[in-house]
Amino acid sequence: MKFREYDLPDDLLYTKEHEWARTTGRRVKVGITDYAAKTLNDVVYVSLPKGGQKLRQMEVLGTVESIKAVSELYSPLSGMVTGVNDDLAMRPELVNQSPYEQGWLIEVEPSNYESEKRNLLDAKAYSLNLETTIRKQSQHT
Repeated sequence: MKFREYDLPDDLLYTKEHEWARTTGRRVKVGITDYAAKTLNDVVYVSLPKGGQKLRQMEVLGTVESIKAVSELYSPLSGMVTGVNDDLAMRPELVNQSPYEQGWLIEVEPSNYESEKRNLLDAKAYSLNLETTIRKQSQHT
């Protein structure tokens, strides 16, 4: 799915804060959306949790730093971190270049997936949320 110039894959779930979650078996990969990556512009540093760390849905899991700002990252689901994209330490620009593939952030083994996924948005609902976000931003400029 496309919304304006932003790519919104239909197979993902999204947060209103512009993170995505992709289920792969019992695990879920997490990253930031194309909109977030383009808004941040040039990502220069990513701070992520360590493997084994427990996360709670919609609590801060780390930060992403660009030449424009430092933004907090929110966990779409509760669970334990089972993997971290180590490539981002040396190549944080992957978040900008490939937010849904090479620029993923962490992998989580969710602890309450079935009930928590109801708090997330599908691509269509996220595009409506994005439209509202963009409209509000244009009113402030």
